[in-house]
Amino acid sequence: MSRGNRSHVAEFLLLGLNSEPKEQGWLFASFLAMYLVNVAGNSVITAAIQGDARLHTPMYFFLSNLSFMDICFTNVIVPRMLANMLSQNKKVPFAQCLTQMYFFVACVITDSFLFTATALDCYTAICHLHYTMTMSPQRCLLLVMSSWVLSHLHSLTHMILMARLSFCGPNVIHHFFCDVQPLLTLSCSDTSVNELLAFTEGSFVIMSPFILIIVSCVFITHAVLRVPSGGGRYKVFSTCGSHLTVVALFYRTTISVYIRPSCTYSVTKDHVVTIIYTAVIPMLNPFIYSLGNKDMK
Repeated sequence: MSRGNRSHVAEFLLLGLNSEPKEQGWLFASFLAMYLVNVAGNSVITAAIQGDARLHTPMYFFLSNLSFMDICFTNVIVPRMLANMLSQNKKVPFAQCLTQMYFFVACVITDSFLFTATALDCYTAICHLHYTMTMSPQRCLLLVMSSWVLSHLHSLTHMILMARLSFCGPNVIHHFFCDVQPLLTLSCSDTSVNELLAFTEGSFVIMSPFILIIVSCVFITHAVLRVPSGGGRYKVFSTCGSHLTVVALFYRTTISVYIRPSCTYSVTKDHVVTIIYTAVIPMLNPFIYSLGNKDMK
């Protein structure tokens, strides 16, 4: 389409997961159940950590922030998706779409940084003698605040670059929320700068934390294998193993969706993968981090 014929799209049409009316009922019930479990479970963890002085340690400080972020993460996506399932009007204004994308990207990156902070705390506790001095309350707070600031700066860059693009139509988003890749596929202007951001800065803020987590786990494993007590090894491996399970799921799904060209976007595949890290992982986190934890019990 020629530049002179371009017109700016004022709103988008979110198709959701499935357009079949017969399937909307069980989809709504499933996601509502996951949403309620997520909010209730993470709220209980956050309240327990804040209310019990015995849990005022760096590990639980990071865990409470991770639980709070999971609540924010899900609230950005799921309520709008549930309302969309019940409504015949699936239109979303352009500005509202960009706002949802902004907070979604910020939550994803903050989650990534908080996973890293939790792994570094575990590494420091096992591999360093001066744990209390190293992980002081000031440093823990600085790590969390840095995670928030860096993630919002990254998300703001995404939103500014997305806002400068032209959208000429069609305005149909084959997704259940306003994500980066589906929006890029609808743009009729050059998206090379946006894709470059995803491969450079996007790779940095996702891959760098992932590499740090893997390296810390290698050092932790090496240190634990030298512990003579079998019970001590089991306790550490069970704690770090649960953390690594969540991390593996989170990074496997986010990397497969965002660290790639927009031309490889697949509606069906991305729906499944995106559901895992937007609804399933936040719901599982309370169980993974608390069921095997005597302090939380």
